[in-house]
Amino acid sequence: MVAPRLKLKWRGGNAIRLLQNGGEYFPALIAAIDAAQQSVHLETYIFNLDDTGYRVIDALQRAERRGVKVRVVLDGFGCNDTVFDVCDLLTQSGVRYKVYRPEPTGLRQATFNLRRLRRMHRKTCVVDGEIGFVGGINILDDYEDVPNDGKGPQPRFDFAVEMRGPIVDDLIHAQRALWLRMGWRRPDGGMGFYRRFQQMGEKLLARRQKRHQSTTNGMRAAMVLRDNLRFRQRIEDVYLAALARAQGEVLIANAYFFPGRRLRKALRKAVQRGVKVRLLLQGRAEYAMQYRACRYMYNDLLADGLEIHEYMPSYLHAKVAVIDGYAMVGSSNLDPFSLLLAREANVFIDDTDFAGRLKEALEAEMRVGARVVTAEHLKKRNIIQRWLDAVSYAMLRFGVALTGKSAQY
Repeated sequence: MVAPRLKLKWRGGNAIRLLQNGGEYFPALIAAIDAAQQSVHLETYIFNLDDTGYRVIDALQRAERRGVKVRVVLDGFGCNDTVFDVCDLLTQSGVRYKVYRPEPTGLRQATFNLRRLRRMHRKTCVVDGEIGFVGGINILDDYEDVPNDGKGPQPRFDFAVEMRGPIVDDLIHAQRALWLRMGWRRPDGGMGFYRRFQQMGEKLLARRQKRHQSTTNGMRAAMVLRDNLRFRQRIEDVYLAALARAQGEVLIANAYFFPGRRLRKALRKAVQRGVKVRLLLQGRAEYAMQYRACRYMYNDLLADGLEIHEYMPSYLHAKVAVIDGYAMVGSSNLDPFSLLLAREANVFIDDTDFAGRLKEALEAEMRVGARVVTAEHLKKRNIIQRWLDAVSYAMLRFGVALTGKSAQY
């Protein structure tokens, strides 16, 4: 397999801070919103109205009352249970919002339409055009609906980044493109409009990049997007290119791991070259079918020489990776939903120190909260568990077939 030749838009001179779990992310997000003077643009897949959700709502409302231009994009499926209440609260203070592909109501809910699977799965925010946030953390409290073994609940395990520097402009461009496209639906799917906007946006972006303050000795990073127009396979291709060039080690933490043929081959070939490849996956089933479908592949992954670790204290929701001196942080799982259907946003960071910090954070959790999966461990599963894993795998494969991409999986 030849690694994809990628022309990423690398931006140097960035200050990027790793944020672990909502305990670090939400204070940073709310502080940035409270300091906003001009604009706030927030995108999220889930906006839950728990204590954390209300804190974010309050911050957005305070910003709007100060005269800040506030815009929010919600996904219609991810926010289906709360969308009306959230929108009512935003409307009360004049916050502008849009709902990406609202779910149908009434009898139309029972109809199947592949377009309903194309979701806005990004979790991003830009404040005053200067501070950007990207990651896997929804507007959802760390402790909401997590397991409790009697020792007290543990938070969801997840990451985001806070960014300053030229990389923020690429995130602004992505947010603006989606906002405008959602307001202008065309029979051609908006492709013509998208191309005109892209050309105009690239000119504006180039001018803005010239005046954007870079951080001396800052990090080099690139925004890696996935959509259903220009960047259909971009995130997967970046992973493939990085894996093809890996020489030392690969550590991937992914909540919903169901890689296609190309990714599995790239992982296997990396091991064959002597690269140490470790996977940190869910040990707790937040969504049973995805969890069991992943487990069905364990024997093959172990046979390929990969190490598998299952995270046990709570739900693992992270979508991050460390590949030698590079780090990936974002919203994209390595499964068909993220790689074939959803709009996603990741940041690919070329910085050994940052990659080292992410690796340390992952390994610290692995030491105290993960169990190693072995062939002997898998043999202990009873016949019912094996049958459920196999059925879940077949169902997920069938779902992929509906997208017309079954050959990739």
